[in-house]
Amino acid sequence: MEFLRSLQRMSRHPKFRKIMAVRITTQAADGTLQVGMASYVLFSPQDQPNAWAIATVLAITLLPFSVIGPFVSVVLDRWSRQRVLAITDGIRGVISVALAVLVWTGDRSAGIKMTMMILLLVAMSLNRFLLAALTAGLPYTIDKGEYLTASSVMPMIGPLGVLIGGGVAFGLRLGLSPHWMETYHADALVFLVASFFFAVSVLLAMRFTKYELGPEPRTGHEVVTARDIAHGIIDGVRHLGEQGPSALGLIIITLQRTAFGLISVGMILGYRNYFHTVEQANAAMADITLWGVATGVGFVLSAALVPPLAHAVGVRKATFWLLVASGIAQIVPGAIFHKLPLLVAGFLLGLFAQSVKVCIDTVVQAHVDDQYKGRVFVIYDMLFNAAMVAGAFIAVYALPADGFDVTAFAATGVAYLLMAAFFLWRSGRYGDERFNRGTHIGGSAEASESLPLTEHLGYHDPERLIDPLEPHEYVDGRTVEGWTKPN
Repeated sequence: MEFLRSLQRMSRHPKFRKIMAVRITTQAADGTLQVGMASYVLFSPQDQPNAWAIATVLAITLLPFSVIGPFVSVVLDRWSRQRVLAITDGIRGVISVALAVLVWTGDRSAGIKMTMMILLLVAMSLNRFLLAALTAGLPYTIDKGEYLTASSVMPMIGPLGVLIGGGVAFGLRLGLSPHWMETYHADALVFLVASFFFAVSVLLAMRFTKYELGPEPRTGHEVVTARDIAHGIIDGVRHLGEQGPSALGLIIITLQRTAFGLISVGMILGYRNYFHTVEQANAAMADITLWGVATGVGFVLSAALVPPLAHAVGVRKATFWLLVASGIAQIVPGAIFHKLPLLVAGFLLGLFAQSVKVCIDTVVQAHVDDQYKGRVFVIYDMLFNAAMVAGAFIAVYALPADGFDVTAFAATGVAYLLMAAFFLWRSGRYGDERFNRGTHIGGSAEASESLPLTEHLGYHDPERLIDPLEPHEYVDGRTVEGWTKPN
């Protein structure tokens, strides 16, 4: 399987193994926290949510980082990213314990709900900050020329962690409630499990040295002023604007995520209000979790789809065809409101949407200079979050109370097809070679010069220079990344 080969190849880097462990654990904590939040807020037997409630929850948990993101983005290009990982998840672990205490009381008064929402707001905002730090630090754990492989592996690792955490939380919630304890007590235990995962993530992050994930340490003790932050934001946006393929990629991701936000709200409403009554909260939660798992499996398998597809047709054409496939899947079976077609559509949409993200991640990693990566990936996450919320609020006006409307869902599929057409037209000015930068595709001089000699020879065993069973040739007799042509 292509993913296993890619994972084996990346795993030869000790630093990559360590950052992969942090990514799995912190996203397992995220998955647990999200299930706890959804269970308590959206799947309570006492409440039947509407589109406004779901959109509001998404806005509270996602939008604040989109507002403050530019101001913290400069931090990722000035402060130790390792420290950012450890401190951020330490704070989120404490928040999870506080949420567990509040939920355990069973108090659903307005004041308690508001306090919980503020805590969730902080926890989820910090999540995006942490993921931006992980992404910005990724190039320090791999060789140049491996962006496509790394960008296909890490997005699979993330959803896998979410599935692990979500599965643990879901099993705990349904296993304990209502037979063994009150529903809100089971929800409280879910938040405690999230705090455990956060604690493990902190310990794993501490295995890196202070500047092992960048940025390069600065001399002296700089004081970061508001003016510095403003100039940093402007510089980051200007640099992004100069990288044509990267800027186009972010536009496409924003549009795609908006469509996904609308579909997600429709699914929650449909499983809660169309397939089940208000009293059937656990059954509704089980069904929406199954849809989420199907979508998550699609996310995970994107790592097996993208590398062979991109190597066959190039990153640019792969992105185009994945957008086309998303549109088709959303129309059929995505607009057929029966449980089995919706599960198939969820899987396909997850597979194609995450595959597009892998391609865009690759392009951004390859084109953006390291000194700007922190800022650019925070901007990336800001757009990602804001688009999800925008899609949710579009759903408020586009979808009925039960979430399912054939016209709206089919129109979303058409929107994907229009995205594909726009991307194909706009990306034509840059050409395939620009989009293949930072990969092993195309054999460009720029990509070739950055590869270790073992990659030029076609195998990846760092213990050997020559494989007597395979043909090989040297690269202009040069010393490349520590390897020298023997006499």
